[in-house]
Amino acid sequence: MEKKAFLSREKAEEIAAKFPTPFHIYDEEGIRKNAERVKEAFSWNRGFKEYFAVKATPNPFILKLLKECGCGVDCSSMAELMMSRGSGFSGEEIMFSSNDTPAEEFAYARKLGAFINFDDLTLIDYYEKQVGDFPETMCCRFNPGGHFRIANKIMDNPGDAKYGFTKEQLFEGFRILKDRGVKHFGLHAFLASNTVSNDYYPLLSGQLFALARELKEELGVHIRFVNLSGGIGVPYKPEDEENDIFRIAEGVKEQYDAILKSTGMDDVEIYTEMGRFMLAPYGALITRAIHEKHIYKEYIGVDACAADLMRPAMYSAYHHITVLGKENNSADNIYDVTGSLCENNDKFAIDRKLPKIETGDLLFIHDTGAHGYSMGYNYNGRLRSAEVLLHPDGSFELIRRAENMHDYFATFDCFDVLKDMEYVQE
Repeated sequence: MEKKAFLSREKAEEIAAKFPTPFHIYDEEGIRKNAERVKEAFSWNRGFKEYFAVKATPNPFILKLLKECGCGVDCSSMAELMMSRGSGFSGEEIMFSSNDTPAEEFAYARKLGAFINFDDLTLIDYYEKQVGDFPETMCCRFNPGGHFRIANKIMDNPGDAKYGFTKEQLFEGFRILKDRGVKHFGLHAFLASNTVSNDYYPLLSGQLFALARELKEELGVHIRFVNLSGGIGVPYKPEDEENDIFRIAEGVKEQYDAILKSTGMDDVEIYTEMGRFMLAPYGALITRAIHEKHIYKEYIGVDACAADLMRPAMYSAYHHITVLGKENNSADNIYDVTGSLCENNDKFAIDRKLPKIETGDLLFIHDTGAHGYSMGYNYNGRLRSAEVLLHPDGSFELIRRAENMHDYFATFDCFDVLKDMEYVQE
């Protein structure tokens, strides 16, 4: 797949003149079009809803945009619940899928009227003691254990994951919840991450639909929805093939018709929680080359660092890089592209073939729209960057300002940051 930047050097320089680099930028037009594709692909299911995983891109401007596109939100913490409520989501537009959950978070999710997705059998008693009554609809997360395979290729290892009920626990949990007045049930599972395959959702849905049918037949419960969660990936590398959401949805429909519709369960709603697929390709980190270093290797130092995008440092993840304005130049130079942290893994690219980069060039680091800004941190006292939304007409809007030193020192009651800033500026 050819990787193209969604803005030109000229537009990036225009934005940087107002909001200095580094900054994360999001393509509103791309986000809206992708959300419409997802909705259209699953339109065969009357109750379909995408619950965007807030952890991927926790920004109220992005959440409000997705709400306009008909999405709900999936939350896993108090802050995400609060942000979702503040962005206009309420009731069953919110899915609360947490683990090792404090009582106050369950209580707040209940107050909002959100779907509550239990991660463990012990949480049933815990919830009842700490919060009280159960809502009419409850969801439980399933973990089948072992390895998850596609065409004999191991995609992930659910048996080593901390999440979810075993099958025996799931049946026990549904029995307990039914006895305690729950009338409708949801089933949820997440078995593999960032799958670049059109087969993942169909295989997962087949397992969950069969389990839903078994639960109904054995326990007499009403399965209201099956939540396929996330896991649909994006092509980070140019040689990766892009997922086809229409083929994926059609594969899920085939399983639905064969397993559920054929047995009279055609009222089951399908939900998804795609953070990466919904946002990653429609975000980028814009950073400026500020140094060159020529020792045993060729290095380009930029003004961003792993504090702005930690995936390459944490996972050795690949993010494609476009040198804006040099898209048609030959990639005949080999660089490590680095940040300023005092850690050797603070590298956005290693031995990457790129056009010749000169001080002042702008680099467009692709696919940071999900799990990009959100995974940032303040190691070495580095401040987190701004976030900008690019509108379809070419205008742009600051949707989160960059951090400043006052933000960094705000939690130190004993530190007079104003006095120190005066000293720095002398």
